[in-house]
Amino acid sequence: MEIEKKLIKKASLEKLFEKLQAKGNKIFAPVSKDGKTEFQYNPSYAEVTYDHIQTTQSLKNTVFPKIENLIRFKTDRSGVEVTEVDLTQVQSLVLWGVHPCDAAGFNALKSIFMWDYKDEYFNSRLQKIAVIGLSCHKSDDNCFCTSVGLNPGGTQGCDILLTKLSSGDFLAEIITEKGKAIVTEASELFETAPSETKEGNLAQVNQQFSHEKVTKNLAGAFEHPFWVENSLRCIGCGACAFVCPACACFDIQDETKGKNGKRLRCWDSCGFGLFTIHTSGHNPREVQSQRWRQRILHKFSYMPERNESLGCIGCGRCSRACPVDMNILEQLVSLEKL
Repeated sequence: MEIEKKLIKKASLEKLFEKLQAKGNKIFAPVSKDGKTEFQYNPSYAEVTYDHIQTTQSLKNTVFPKIENLIRFKTDRSGVEVTEVDLTQVQSLVLWGVHPCDAAGFNALKSIFMWDYKDEYFNSRLQKIAVIGLSCHKSDDNCFCTSVGLNPGGTQGCDILLTKLSSGDFLAEIITEKGKAIVTEASELFETAPSETKEGNLAQVNQQFSHEKVTKNLAGAFEHPFWVENSLRCIGCGACAFVCPACACFDIQDETKGKNGKRLRCWDSCGFGLFTIHTSGHNPREVQSQRWRQRILHKFSYMPERNESLGCIGCGRCSRACPVDMNILEQLVSLEKL
């Protein structure tokens, strides 16, 4: 559908939040506490922040849980009884105040989980989510969304995108039918589109590299000394993968107690030494430089080729979370120049 623009005043925005809560929606919104901002379930409106650059954790967990129960099973002498998870019980969820990079992260995950095999666990959660985005009005040195084809006021992945104007009120862009349904149910809160545009109210994030050039250079860089030189600090902790909105590595484990058990899908990371180890004991990525190379190649070479999407949305979380300053932006700038 064509994007429709409306004005929603600051006071009306609070009413919209409360109206969504009153309808029984579960709301996930950013809250700042003790100098740290994270998304929390069902906060009061007074707790919600609109002034953060980035949360530590991404929103990936809402569609791809850290630990997800796939099936339950029971064994006895007659065999195994399997019980499927009832995905119709997945709750509707409103994601409130989502920055454009995080909203775009859902499309990156979708290109993985809905590629050749359609993952019903992922899709059932994605279909129950409504994304009310919030344009970025400030950034830091770790932000590089414009280098991966996104921008601080991008609408990709949002149902509604809010941009704070100089008056303190908000421009609301209604992007999808899901967003339109929210506006229709609260039509009294939305007014005629303002004359002020969003462009003057966005953070300035300068493009620092061409992701197309990086992808091109990676095609001939598999054995380049760059990987050893730039991975010596890496300790393989996996923090970068766990905070990343687009990383989707997982492991599947069976957990049993007596005759009862459950099959779990758990977050994993290609940066872990055990991730590719074979039963024989052979590990095709036996050193950290090979694992770091895999992380970059997957995001900027394999995914563009196979999934027609990048595996990075330029949020900078991995660089902020890394305990040894493995700054991905610096490395991508270097890879463009190989």
